[in-house]
Amino acid sequence: MASEKTKSSGDRFVYREFGQDSSPEALQRSSPQLPPEKQNLRIQTTRAGRKGKTVTVITGFQTSPEILQTLLKQLKTQCGTGGTLKGNEIEIQGDHKPKILEILTKLGYKAKISGG
Repeated sequence: MASEKTKSSGDRFVYREFGQDSSPEALQRSSPQLPPEKQNLRIQTTRAGRKGKTVTVITGFQTSPEILQTLLKQLKTQCGTGGTLKGNEIEIQGDHKPKILEILTKLGYKAKISGG
């Protein structure tokens, strides 16, 4: 016990519940990385919770956030509007269902328009 009291503050004991691996890769949530042709995407427009503004929402992605960020930038540029990434969903401002469907199918994604 005396040896524990003489340790400096830099040598403190830290409780770890799930083993000793504290690398950043171990802390990230694993998500399945599917190629574009195996992803089933849904494109729909909604106004719920957006103060009456219409947004086009694309759901069903199973890929990394980095790939989603580059896809978001490409969609925003080609649609000429703003957008955001929320979780695994891409939101593009305005009603751009046909244009987004065309862009995603050219990129190899299996996408379809959902909802009325």
